[in-house]
Amino acid sequence: MTDQTPSPEPAALRSGHRRRWVLGAMAGAATLAGVGLAWRNERTQAASVGDESGIWQMAFEAPDGTVLRMASFRGKPLVLNFWATWCPPCVEELPLLSRFHAEHSSRGWQVLGLAVDQREPVQRFLAQAPVTFPVALSGASGIQLGRSLGNVSGALPFTVVFGPEGEVTHRKIGQVTPKELQSWVSRN
Repeated sequence: MTDQTPSPEPAALRSGHRRRWVLGAMAGAATLAGVGLAWRNERTQAASVGDESGIWQMAFEAPDGTVLRMASFRGKPLVLNFWATWCPPCVEELPLLSRFHAEHSSRGWQVLGLAVDQREPVQRFLAQAPVTFPVALSGASGIQLGRSLGNVSGALPFTVVFGPEGEVTHRKIGQVTPKELQSWVSRN
């Protein structure tokens, strides 16, 4: 009669199970660490969106070489428009923003065009199609500034409306419409 009791696993087989278990545990820990890191980064980014207090310490050069300090725009509602000469929707909305500025500046509304562009193309563009509001140059750093203000995709045009106290009251990715501008005026 033969013994029917199972024989103990060979040491090599036990070692393979242990190795798979350890590797699985390490993979799980790495996944959890990655998820935790992504969550922390997302929360950090979300916390910085709308933290516009730093923008009021910034200064930008205008196409004519003068310096525009953001602090000078604080205290009245401000429409800050990120645009570029190479962006067709940006160029299309500039006349609307220019009209808005002309019509609402007497009521305290300000508009600032922040060109995510270089000086020469902006100068050429404004010589052919002047606007009624000031324009400043941000260059490529304007994309990062836009991201810090809520434009995580970096798309243009991007418009941010600041209230008189310097707080963000509205954000818009894409072209603004006359109806949106009017709505922003009635809410501020």
